[in-house]
Formats: sequence, C-alpha cells, structure tokens
Amino acid sequence: MPIISDLTAKEDWIEPDEIPRPIVVFGAMMDEVGDIELDLHQHRKGQIILVQRGALSCEVEGGLWVVPPRSAIWIPGGALHAIKASGALEGYNAFIDPQMGADLPRTCCAVSVTPLLRELLARAAHLPYLYDEAGPNSRLVSVLLDEIAAAQVEDLHLPMPSDPRLRRIVDEMMAAPAARGSLTAWAKHAGMSERTLMRLIDRETGMSFGRWRQQLCVVLAVKWLAAGASIQSVAADLGYESTPSFVTMFRKALGASPGRYMAERHPGRA
Repeated sequence: MPIISDLTAKEDWIEPDEIPRPIVVFGAMMDEVGDIELDLHQHRKGQIILVQRGALSCEVEGGLWVVPPRSAIWIPGGALHAIKASGALEGYNAFIDPQMGADLPRTCCAVSVTPLLRELLARAAHLPYLYDEAGPNSRLVSVLLDEIAAAQVEDLHLPMPSDPRLRRIVDEMMAAPAARGSLTAWAKHAGMSERTLMRLIDRETGMSFGRWRQQLCVVLAVKWLAAGASIQSVAADLGYESTPSFVTMFRKALGASPGRYMAERHPGRA
C-alpha cells in the first residue's frame, strides 16, 4: 500500500469497499494538509482512524468526536460521517469488512491505542492491495481484529442535537465558546422558555446544559492542544477566568492535567 502524502493525488486512492480483502489499511504522512473537510459519506466496511500526529474531528450521526494523537476513532460500516482536519496529520486508516468480527463496536466511539495496535496497523499498511490471505497475513489480520475489539473507549464524544432550534444554539456556542452565557440567557436568545431549553437538551443529548457545555470545552481543548496551542491560550479561548480553573476541569473530566494528557500522546515528551 502507498503511504499517502498528498490528498490531491487521486491515483494513490482506491475505494476500500472495492478491494476484495477483509482488511484494507492505508498510511498517511502529511506535514501540512491545510484545512480539510470531507462531507458526509459512508463506507460498507467499518473504519478505524488512528492519529499519530495532529488531530481530527469527526461528526457521525448525531455526535462529534475529537481524535488526538495516539488515539483512534471507530466508525461502523454504513454510518454517515464527516471529517475535519488541519495542520500536520500522520496516522493509519483501516477498513474492515463487517463480516470479520462480531466483537467489533456496534456504534461510533473514540478509543485509546496500545503500542501493539499501532504496530499492527503499521505492518498492515505495508501489505499489497491484494495480499495473500493465507499464512502470516491471516494471523496478522486476526490479531489486529482482536486488538481493535479490545481497545478502551475514551470519553471524547460530544452528543450533537438534531432539533433545529437547539442546533443553532450549539453552532453559536462552538463558534464562540468563550461567550459563557447562562441557560436563561441562551433560552431568551433562542426565543424559548428556560424549561423548554432544559427539556430539549436532556432529550437530544442525554446531558444537562452545564454538563454538555463542559464536554464541549473538553473536546475543543483536546483539539486545540493537539494542534499546538498553549494551555493558557486554550483556557482563555474557552472563557475561563484563570488557567488553574481550566486545568482543574480538564483533570476531573479526563483524569490527567492538560500537560500530562498531551505529553502521553506525543512520542519523546515526558
């Protein structure tokens, strides 16, 4: 398989659904991809995207996921999804026939990546398109499936509402997360009662207003930190009055400070 370094080089891409093999893996290594947006699309095969360097976000049927370095996202076959990325991007993209594994996740999820899973994907990315399915290759595929099925789910998911009134509020909050208006202010802005807004948010996202907004901050913080932003600038851009208060929120949500969380996802950093 070629390692893709230029997304404009169409000759490097073959539709994975058309390749008659149970697993198809592509590698990607791009120092500067600019701003990439892949509109809603779907594949028959399930898809796991592992990010080694950079970060991408993926919206899948009512949810937004952010994938930082050394993490991955699993997208079941047939799921409509859109992908955004910017800056440098390096990683692997594997497409898996749905008949290959009953233990694979049924829904979209962000997952952590073990060293073994990373190495298996790297090895599979160097197989030819029509690799021999017998012998060592069959064992490689089998172990790769087991590692994907056993991957630990990460809480980098932001439920996205479908109600048009609520989606307008969400879009405004994502565009200006530092504008930390109250529930009352957002309800008035949307022309509905506070009780109606609370009911809508709970019904559409399964979260309270405060919990959803905190998760929005977590998702955006991971995305910006992965792109190289400082902890101080992220705290300010999210509207926190102080960096320590942002760090406390981040640690409670993900179990580690922003600095340690990102250091664990960048080779060579302490």
